[in-house]
Amino acid sequence: MMETDEIFMKKALTLARRGLGRTSPNPAVGAVVVKDDRIVGSGYHKTAGAPHAEIEALTQAGEAAHGATVYVNLEPCNHYGRTPPCTHAIIESGVRRVVAGIIDPNPHVTGGGCEYLRSKGIEVTCGVLQKECARLNEAYITYMTTGRPFVTLKAALTLDGWIATRTGDSKWITNERSRKQVHMLRKRADAVMVGIETVIADNPRLLPYLFKNSSQNPVRVIADTHLRTPADSMVLTSDASGLTIIATGSKVKKQKKRALEQKGATIVPCKTKRGRIDLQDLLKKLAALEICSILVEGGATLFDSFVRDKLVDKFYIFFGPKILGGDDGVPFTRGSGCDILKNCMNIAVHRVKRFDDDLMIEAYPQN
Repeated sequence: MMETDEIFMKKALTLARRGLGRTSPNPAVGAVVVKDDRIVGSGYHKTAGAPHAEIEALTQAGEAAHGATVYVNLEPCNHYGRTPPCTHAIIESGVRRVVAGIIDPNPHVTGGGCEYLRSKGIEVTCGVLQKECARLNEAYITYMTTGRPFVTLKAALTLDGWIATRTGDSKWITNERSRKQVHMLRKRADAVMVGIETVIADNPRLLPYLFKNSSQNPVRVIADTHLRTPADSMVLTSDASGLTIIATGSKVKKQKKRALEQKGATIVPCKTKRGRIDLQDLLKKLAALEICSILVEGGATLFDSFVRDKLVDKFYIFFGPKILGGDDGVPFTRGSGCDILKNCMNIAVHRVKRFDDDLMIEAYPQN
């Protein structure tokens, strides 16, 4: 049975991935209804407020759900939120068994769904493909268990470790296939964040514009302690919808603040640390806006702050086949590094992938 359970849980995970980047602050969930080893219903959670995956699958299955098994990558909900509890629909459908990947980490509902289903005589198995299910919703889990967004740091480096030349030129270290992958990461993130130096040097849009049919844009966040963001920056003047947040220190000119607010920016005052935005404070404020995941794209000073404060949950490092040479380019992180190797950050490589001649490393920091 375990082998069969894993086969159908993989089907549920495949469906769940379709919702990545569209369901926040809800998790990405897929479900299949199986009877006599045949899928009779399937569905996934399409967006926050829409029917949950289990409801989609049960609706498709109809009467065939009676006596069937439901496979879902996350424990069915047992509370009223934007939608009614899925447990009630499961019980009413006559399902015999439920297989869940992981327990919901939401502290208000943990264990409730599975326990309630068991109390109603439904057989429940939990923990099938647990690691895969947890990784799929790593942002949701971090948000629920720590109260802050999941932070992914993305950087494009030359083979000798530079993110730009001494003049700040960085277009392009990597190829178009790598850049499209970055836009996929943007599409799946709740927010994309850069420092003010990146805004001044590159004037980025911070949008997944390589995906022409992207239904929603991430929130754009700029760490700008002294409020130096130019009023004609692309993050403010592009015609795309979406919120632009500028995180500042407390001592900024009111006239400049008003001017940027008139351009549509939301100014968020934050505490400062080492003369920079206190990232812990900023992340707390972003979490209050139901921002569960952030893609940090630069530059070196902001990278240094996130690494130094141990706030990175995941890395995507892209290497382009270029050698900048010299010792005066812009490094990956800017600031004082470790004095000895044993004090450096170790990372666990999860995946290595090639995009033509580029190389991408997906990794997690090790405690």
